[in-house]
Amino acid sequence: MKSATDQSKKLLPFVRSLPDDDLKHHDILRSTQSVTMQAGLVNLGSGQEVGSHTTGDHEELLVILDGAGELEVEGHGRQRVEKGCVAYIPPATRHNVFNVGTEPLRYIYIVSHVG
Repeated sequence: MKSATDQSKKLLPFVRSLPDDDLKHHDILRSTQSVTMQAGLVNLGSGQEVGSHTTGDHEELLVILDGAGELEVEGHGRQRVEKGCVAYIPPATRHNVFNVGTEPLRYIYIVSHVG
């Protein structure tokens, strides 16, 4: 198994502009571009949801860019999220994101493999 230092020697830094269209999902950082991280941009229209899923062996951070919604985390109910909020989801945690507002909900998710 290669170390993180060996893997990072093949990686290249980059700067990108975030897309401004309304596609539901854009990859920002793929697993082949990082040692342990992945990231994407999600756009949810009013009334849309991501769909219940688990973080598996990843931890996840959501950065809310625009709009308002709710984050439902198994065993913890729903919490409001809105522009300027961040939310952390631990490994092996089922969750879903809902747009409960009238404007598009845009957020970035960042996941990192644990162990």
